[in-house]
Amino acid sequence: MKKIDFYILKKFIGTFFFAVSLLMVIIIVFDLSENIDAFLKHDAPWQRVAVDYYLTSIPYYINQFIHLFVFISVIFFTSKMANRTEVVAILSSGISFRRFLVPYVVGASLLALMSLYLGNFMIPHLNVIRREFKDQYIEHLVKSSGRNIHIQTDKDEYVYVETYDMRRELGYRFAIERYRDNELVYKMASDIIYHDSVDDHKWRIDNYTERYIDGDRETIVNGRRLDTVIPNLKGTDFYNLKEDFEEMAFFELRDHIALMKQRGLEGVRRYEVEMHQRMAQPAALLILTLIGVALSSRKMRGGMGMHLGLGITIAFSYILFVKVAMAFGINSSVSPALAAWIPNILYCALAVFFLAKAPK
Repeated sequence: MKKIDFYILKKFIGTFFFAVSLLMVIIIVFDLSENIDAFLKHDAPWQRVAVDYYLTSIPYYINQFIHLFVFISVIFFTSKMANRTEVVAILSSGISFRRFLVPYVVGASLLALMSLYLGNFMIPHLNVIRREFKDQYIEHLVKSSGRNIHIQTDKDEYVYVETYDMRRELGYRFAIERYRDNELVYKMASDIIYHDSVDDHKWRIDNYTERYIDGDRETIVNGRRLDTVIPNLKGTDFYNLKEDFEEMAFFELRDHIALMKQRGLEGVRRYEVEMHQRMAQPAALLILTLIGVALSSRKMRGGMGMHLGLGITIAFSYILFVKVAMAFGINSSVSPALAAWIPNILYCALAVFFLAKAPK
């Protein structure tokens, strides 16, 4: 890294965080104007509004729009360099265009690592706080699964609850069945089941009857109360939490997908697309950076305005393409991995084309 590399890298990172700061203010102002009625209606404490909602939302919004931030930053400061003929001077000094790209690649790689950490580790933990506030004061994210809930908790284990009270964390008319070679070997039925709020997998079962079946032999055991652990059953399994993948770190999301497949649950493709998208997004920053450099390093009639207009169009087209690809990945037979990565593949080809046409 030479002095000119640090100069470009400083411009890149500095412009990015300036754009982030400016747009964060705009986003928060618009969000506040949209939700202020809900805050006042539910008497939301303003300290919680500031800390639990908006402060925890900043990393979320940064990662949500990081493609746009990076692209605008590259276009903005590179086009200024081109208009001041700095790019011409750099290339005329004997530095190749490929060598000129090095600080851009370094800057994009640093931001990609930041996005990878934010999206897979930091934001999911902050989302627990943000979504709890949102559920309490803005919109209800928790929805009942209705009546007669059936859950496959293991390969040969099934759970049934007639109704489940989310607030009190208790279920009525509970039953659990275990099979061996498609033959029923165990069944427990009870009037009521309580979830332990401390341990996700711990339950208290009242007024239960157990049946142990071994061929033609059957043993029945009655009891008034039983504290037990059901390894693959949590209270949240009995109700729907809107977009709960937002609260899952990468490895938690991966394990949740495996559990959903094991249980044969619907909607697993949405989680798979989300997991692959979290890996594809950081890679896109490098691709969009290269496109931005190739577009804005040439001095154009119309100056920075032409560069910014074209750059914003490409950035928004990428974001739109990602949304369309995700919809196909969720609702069609397209592979979730392919749906997440196909925008990167196509825009990588576009980056190669623009780099070939860039001034050398």
